[in-house]
Amino acid sequence: METTHQADQQRTSAESRRRELLEAADRVVLRDGPKASMNAIAAEAGITKPILYRHFGDKGGLYRALAQRHTDALLAALRAALDAPAERRERVEATLETYLVAIEARPQVYRFLMHPEETGGGEQPGFDVGRHSAPLLRRMGEELGVVIAERIDLGPGSEALARVWGHGIVGMMHAAGDWWLGERPCSRAELVRGLADLLWGRLAAAADRAGGPGF
Repeated sequence: METTHQADQQRTSAESRRRELLEAADRVVLRDGPKASMNAIAAEAGITKPILYRHFGDKGGLYRALAQRHTDALLAALRAALDAPAERRERVEATLETYLVAIEARPQVYRFLMHPEETGGGEQPGFDVGRHSAPLLRRMGEELGVVIAERIDLGPGSEALARVWGHGIVGMMHAAGDWWLGERPCSRAELVRGLADLLWGRLAAAADRAGGPGF
């Protein structure tokens, strides 16, 4: 009969093995980006593809595990930037900078998570990026909303407003970062300043100065 201690050991061993497989997957994704295949990941880990399937089910399962791994790390970094001992404008810029640094440092990982391509060899052709990336962005929006609610008093209805801001800021960062990473139309510092200006109300201020509607 299996003891509690044996069950704990088995669970710890399975978790350790799963981390090893995710690290192998990370190495392949860093090399191959969206074209990373289950075959290549299994080879990198020194196992057969059926064993990889046993741990993650399919490429969608592996994607979700990698997305959680990288989203956890990114959210921790964003929280640290928001909590830094600095003026609020500086913390906003630091948060934007943290996100852009993360996607710039590992563009292949970013593209794997946000722009999976169709794969060959029978591995889920037509991999649905929206079905997988949308929950990732929603999670980031919800988490950022919680952080905003905890740190800023927005008055009546603050929790709902914080969620609106959280999802809005994540959407802005994602869209602007995706465009910037693909085209590099300006420096990272210029993009950070421009986005911070937008968040800081420069659009409304410009409309007020012009004496007319904002658009």
